[in-house]
Amino acid sequence: MATIKIKQVRSRIKCPKVQKRTLDALGLRKIGRVVEHEANPAILGMVRKVKHLVQIEN
Repeated sequence: MATIKIKQVRSRIKCPKVQKRTLDALGLRKIGRVVEHEANPAILGMVRKVKHLVQIEN
């Protein structure tokens, strides 16, 4: 499968706990951090949950 790069661009402060846990599961803990994951349905679903906090690069 293809890989995608996910970068956190907004703060997690005042976000619901579910969204904070989703960012943790993706491996994002600080603004500006970039992680690389395979583009499978589970990862894409997590990204969709926090799309207002992250930026996606193919």
